[in-house]
Amino acid sequence: MYQTFIGLEVHIHLLTRSKVFCGCRSAFGDEPNSNVCPVCMGYPGVMPVLNIEAMRMGCLVARALNCRIPEKTWFERKQYFYPDMPKNYQISQFASPLGQEGWVEVEGGGVKKRVRIRECHLEEDAGKMIHTGTVSLLDYNRAGVSLLEIVTEPDMESGEEAELFVQQLRRAVRYLGVCDGNMEEGSLRADANVSLNLAGQGLGKKVEIKNLNSSRFIRLGLNYEIKRQSAMLDAGRTIVQETRLWNENRDETAPMRTKENAQDYRYFPEPDLPVFTPDEDFLKSVDAGLVELPLPRARRIEADYGLNEEQAFLICEEKALADYYESAVEEAVKLGLEQKDAALRVANRLLTEVKHILSREKIEPARIGELRLSSHRLAELTALVACGKISNKNAKQALEAVFAEDKDPATLIKERGWEQINDPAVISEAVKQVWEAEAETVASARAALEAGNQKKVKSLSAYLVGKTLAATGGRASPEIAGAQVEALLRVDD
Repeated sequence: MYQTFIGLEVHIHLLTRSKVFCGCRSAFGDEPNSNVCPVCMGYPGVMPVLNIEAMRMGCLVARALNCRIPEKTWFERKQYFYPDMPKNYQISQFASPLGQEGWVEVEGGGVKKRVRIRECHLEEDAGKMIHTGTVSLLDYNRAGVSLLEIVTEPDMESGEEAELFVQQLRRAVRYLGVCDGNMEEGSLRADANVSLNLAGQGLGKKVEIKNLNSSRFIRLGLNYEIKRQSAMLDAGRTIVQETRLWNENRDETAPMRTKENAQDYRYFPEPDLPVFTPDEDFLKSVDAGLVELPLPRARRIEADYGLNEEQAFLICEEKALADYYESAVEEAVKLGLEQKDAALRVANRLLTEVKHILSREKIEPARIGELRLSSHRLAELTALVACGKISNKNAKQALEAVFAEDKDPATLIKERGWEQINDPAVISEAVKQVWEAEAETVASARAALEAGNQKKVKSLSAYLVGKTLAATGGRASPEIAGAQVEALLRVDD
């Protein structure tokens, strides 16, 4: 009955070493009020100086979001009372933001749509307020940190679409190396705007949900607000334009303040900063920072390597993980494997055993390059399994040993005697031993075979093969052992 319009304002902390308009260190978790100076504290007579790296990073994000970078861009003072910003105004962009009129394709979970980007603008962040009972404490370390705000058009229609957009944007800025995306630390957070109206009648009264610090809260907050506003409209009540907060303990939004209009901010040009005109060298430095982004990379890997969608998306979750994967596939091909065979084998081991090690050792996937199990070693192990030099079971042990002992797989396999047994005569001796020890199982399997109970035959055959592998320390070729067991079951003693 109602049409929903959702737009997001996503704020990301840029990974500059210093703040955007002064030389103070920009870092999370330092001692409160230890990274401050007269400029970011708003002392009289001080002069801001633009951090050119912040401008480059901002333009890099704008390019990645298909935005137009204007010939000239400048800063304004955005003024209202900021308890956490001493100078009581924020240096921001309004009339000519650094990125304009872009778009991004959002895809995943059955959703596929284009979201328009209204603008990307660079500004300074405010400080942090800590409320303890009746007292509010102020930490100004964050005041003046480089902040890029990405504003979308109201093109999304559900909390799920907004969640997907933020997740995709987070991956993109991490790929670009401009933001760590740690929402729990506040380096990526969002304000969500939502309005409802009868279909075809355009935007309704806008309600903003402020300071959402997880993609899940974005989804929950928006879906709650859609239900709340729908119920109000059904009851004939008027939606109030306001700002609300998400209460994660009660899973509901709560009023914060009535919404200000743009003119309340009293923007005027920042007199202490000149107009910024990007020259050819600057634009080249921006373009040099562009990389293949997660979504197109996942689609390419899916198409080129024959992976399924889920595998491709998991591998492309982090740039370092995708780089590691593609390097391992390339190395495996050099070792003689066909590309798609190598790609599937490496993906299966990476997404199971390697990720298990990362999780167990509490190593972020972004740090996979620090593993003793280099991409070359993973490729070597993959090739050894593919050519029958080691069984899958022992390959898992070898992978763990490589991680623990920092040795090449081939060296460990030789030292531990893990080479796969491919000699049929040797395996035949092991099968005969199992046959004698498991006479009852053999009899049951033959009876099932005569009765045509293929399910039971398969189960008992697998049991006998497992016993054969155990008798050889996991070294017997499962294929040869399986063929011999099947052949013996069909032969009368």
